[in-house]
Amino acid sequence: MDARPTRPSLAALLFGLDAPVDRRTYALTGFSLMAFKYALDAGLIYAFTRTFWTPLEYLSPALFTRREIMEGDQAWLLVVLMVIALPFLWVGLSMSIRRARDAGYGGTLGLLFLFPGLNYLMMLALAAAPSRPRPAPTTPPHLTPPDRRPQLRAALLGTGVGVLIALAMVGFSVYALGDYGNTLFAVTPAVLGATSSWFFNRQARQSVRSTLGVACLSVIVAGGAILLFALEGIVCLMMAAPLAMIMACLGALVTRVLASEPAPLPGQPVHFGWLLLLALPLAATLEVAPRSGLDPMAAPETQPLREVRTSVVVDAPPEVVWPNVVGFAELPPPRSLLFRAGIAYPMRARIEGQGVGAVRHCEFSTGAFVEPITRWEPPRRLSFDVVAQPPPMTELSPYKNLHPPHLGSTIRSRRGEFRLVDLGDGRTRLEGSTWYALDIHPRVYWSVLSDALLHDIHRRVLQHVKALSEASLPGT
Repeated sequence: MDARPTRPSLAALLFGLDAPVDRRTYALTGFSLMAFKYALDAGLIYAFTRTFWTPLEYLSPALFTRREIMEGDQAWLLVVLMVIALPFLWVGLSMSIRRARDAGYGGTLGLLFLFPGLNYLMMLALAAAPSRPRPAPTTPPHLTPPDRRPQLRAALLGTGVGVLIALAMVGFSVYALGDYGNTLFAVTPAVLGATSSWFFNRQARQSVRSTLGVACLSVIVAGGAILLFALEGIVCLMMAAPLAMIMACLGALVTRVLASEPAPLPGQPVHFGWLLLLALPLAATLEVAPRSGLDPMAAPETQPLREVRTSVVVDAPPEVVWPNVVGFAELPPPRSLLFRAGIAYPMRARIEGQGVGAVRHCEFSTGAFVEPITRWEPPRRLSFDVVAQPPPMTELSPYKNLHPPHLGSTIRSRRGEFRLVDLGDGRTRLEGSTWYALDIHPRVYWSVLSDALLHDIHRRVLQHVKALSEASLPGT
């Protein structure tokens, strides 16, 4: 009878959580996949942007190095690259967990793969560490205790520890570093979910459903604590919730498998799970370092800009539409729930002077945009810079005058433009564009939300101009 161990399939080796990974397999597979992914990403970037993405930019922990593909017509490419990265992310994470087990450190060390900057150091260490035997888990992995009280206590303990981690990271990232980055919005929720899952599954592995429930509960309670301590408002927490829930559930699922691992080997006094807590502030610091030279109030050319363009068709010629673009009277109260919840919305516009050099004031619910005219071509084009802007929202909170730092720095309008296109049949296509800088990460996630909000603001203005123009025609 052949007693040789069965070699795992390629799928089990790359995507599973059970097949062992020795250092030779880890190094060959890991660095080969890294080289392949770099060639794939760099090839796509060069094909669509004619920009050569260097290996140093690829290894950078900050998405800031992807600035060439974050603006204009190539913004979609970043989304494609992020989707492509997902299977590579899982392979790297699962193999790092199993390599750490094989090296005798415990699979929790492999979770450092999620931390930008620190992951490369961990990969080099695991590629060099020899294999060591591990004792079997002391608890049957699928045993569910009949007494639910220990299970409830573990869930509450894990949730409480996770909330403390979330509060500490909000304080450190926002108020110490002044940064809203990937570590805060992606890695911290993953660690929060992992922590709650570890306590919940430590004595006996619980079901996937109950583990995910505890992870989601941790996110909800953490959000409530952030609201209670006046660190954020309700609307911003709701915007961040989908990403936080996803990352917390991923962290919980992985840690569910790791929780029943035995204690560290003799001579290894510190459980590597605690390194995750120490790694969070370090990862946030490493992430903000490449962006530390950027001032959110700096000149437009120092930051990548996004354009949001919206259009409507007006049943009136451009000559009739133009005066209502330059300035317009009071808009009706908003119907959108987001505007009523505190998102800034336009109310009226006026202009001082005419032609290039005139100053337009677009008054929002939170204050006025100051917009010097840079292009005056009646009745076709009106362009302007933005030299001052009000807060993008009034936070919905139990506390008055709540003003988190992100309200003044994470989204900055730089310039805008109205274009009136004569359709030749007495109608006009009215287009509105805003160019803005976004300094909150991950940009792929937040840009979807900010673009949608700007489209809503554009539509409110354009529909009002349309109604005014059509109402001013003879016979209406």
